[in-house]
Amino acid sequence: MALIKLREFYDFEFSEKLEQMIASYQGRDFISMNDLSGEEIIDVLELAAELKLRQKKGIPTPILKGKTLAMIFSKNSTRTRVSFEVGMVQLGGYPLFITASDSQISRGEPIADTARVLSRMVDGIMIRTYSHSEVEELARYADVPVINGLTDYEHPCQILADLLTIKEHKGQLQGLKVAWVGDGNNVCHSLMLGAAKVGMEVAVATPEGYEPDSKISYLTQKETSKWGTKVTLTHDPEEAVAGADVVVTDVWASMGQEDQALERIKIFKHFQVNNELVSLAKPDFLFLHCLPAHRGEEVTAEVIEGKHSVVFEEAENRLHAQKAILTLLLG
Repeated sequence: MALIKLREFYDFEFSEKLEQMIASYQGRDFISMNDLSGEEIIDVLELAAELKLRQKKGIPTPILKGKTLAMIFSKNSTRTRVSFEVGMVQLGGYPLFITASDSQISRGEPIADTARVLSRMVDGIMIRTYSHSEVEELARYADVPVINGLTDYEHPCQILADLLTIKEHKGQLQGLKVAWVGDGNNVCHSLMLGAAKVGMEVAVATPEGYEPDSKISYLTQKETSKWGTKVTLTHDPEEAVAGADVVVTDVWASMGQEDQALERIKIFKHFQVNNELVSLAKPDFLFLHCLPAHRGEEVTAEVIEGKHSVVFEEAENRLHAQKAILTLLLG
């Protein structure tokens, strides 16, 4: 995008920076939090904050006018679908909703063929599915940017929203402690990577046998060592939450694990985020949850509806964080 066009939306200084950022993102995908450096995460958050401010002021920002995003959904969605659709519209582009059952994917078309066909018709592809390897294959064969809307292994767009929310309330990220309580799942993986990359201390408490993937733990350790912070993996929720600035949890049984729900309730019962547990966090802690939440299971109603909860601001920030990613990859 030419600088002269950006001047329609931003002052010269920001336009110049945005042009440079867009140029550095050309040809890139966003599949994992590991696709971004710590500096790039901060840049994305700053852009997201700028886009959010303009949207709140009612200032149009049609940076992606004429661009189309194909959105492939193999998993049901509220926040992901609405935030990407609305985000593309607010940026002047066109979102194209595709379910796996409505496409040739459900009839056995190879993902590589889908990637090559869509690349000739759209400017970007977002996919929300089960298998992470499916997204990696899609990106390998696509000639347009591919964005991970969620897989069983990672949920990077959610963590950009989480970090944006934390920064809005705390004014910083570096030096804060974030505690995860629950399953070492996809959201946990992306949170560990993203938080470590921006200089946060990471503490993760899971039941035995439900720890995060060892590769994610290794990468997180490498990132925290750069900042002189640490990552703690424990089976004790109290140890993880002690002194935390941010407490995060998620459902105990994710989509596709419904048959394990009753068993997991028994296994995770001591990992509920309740008033007793969060009393160990800092007095001004934030509570985050990617939603949907099961009150009375992973979190009590008192916590999620309490004064420390920012879950609905967090949900809104999916829109703004994803608009930043869309601008950089499709701009």
